[in-house]
Amino acid sequence: MTETPIHDAVSAATDFLPMVVEGIQRRKGKSITVIDLSAIESAAASTFVICQGTSNTHVASVADSIREYLQEEAGIKPYNYSGYENAQWIVIDYGHTLIHVFMAPERERYNLEELWSDAPSTQIPDID
Repeated sequence: MTETPIHDAVSAATDFLPMVVEGIQRRKGKSITVIDLSAIESAAASTFVICQGTSNTHVASVADSIREYLQEEAGIKPYNYSGYENAQWIVIDYGHTLIHVFMAPERERYNLEELWSDAPSTQIPDID
């Protein structure tokens, strides 16, 4: 059976989130939450991935790991990214998915999980 472009796109989307999680966990990012926003028309993306680091350097390192891992493993580059200046909240835009890497105080302040509480979410256990 030959693969169709639609099948390839679905397969790539299925593999995308595990690669994001792997990129986060490679640098010990914590408290990973995946929010499925696909049923919310006003959402900026169909999926949010939220995690946090323990320092500005750690936040930048986690964000770098995500970008590097997706590039190396699947040849996927983000459309854009922002927040490296102070590394308290870095956003990486992959179009269908926005990845938010926070410092804990900023994560609490903006509370994206509560903002999108009507969407299904999944918590990924930390690895130690």
